[in-house]
Amino acid sequence: VQLQASGGGLVQAGGSLRLSCVVSEGTFSKLRMGWFRQAPGKEREVVAAISRSGGSTYYTDSVKDRFTISRDNAENTVHLQMNKLKPEDTAVYFCAADFGAVVSGTIGGYDFWGQGTQVTVSS
Repeated sequence: VQLQASGGGLVQAGGSLRLSCVVSEGTFSKLRMGWFRQAPGKEREVVAAISRSGGSTYYTDSVKDRFTISRDNAENTVHLQMNKLKPEDTAVYFCAADFGAVVSGTIGGYDFWGQGTQVTVSS
């Protein structure tokens, strides 16, 4: 399973970005998906996750009501819409995938990882 993330960039505080992750797996609908981020000097942390069907989602508290995870099983793509961005959202964002049955908000719940895309939010 190969994952290709895109959509990162530089944005001012209060702005928006939309990240996308295309998966090379023909059985994308059997994958649970997650977005994680890692800021310099900090551990990788979960941002949001979504179940196979898209019916269940998980968000870390700091992004609730600002970020939205979604998936398009026809396009093998998972998105992360990020609104009201803050400087503390600055990090490298990674998408991850796993054949697990339920949504997971833990790093250990994912076997496959993309290369990361940089998000920088200026104040």
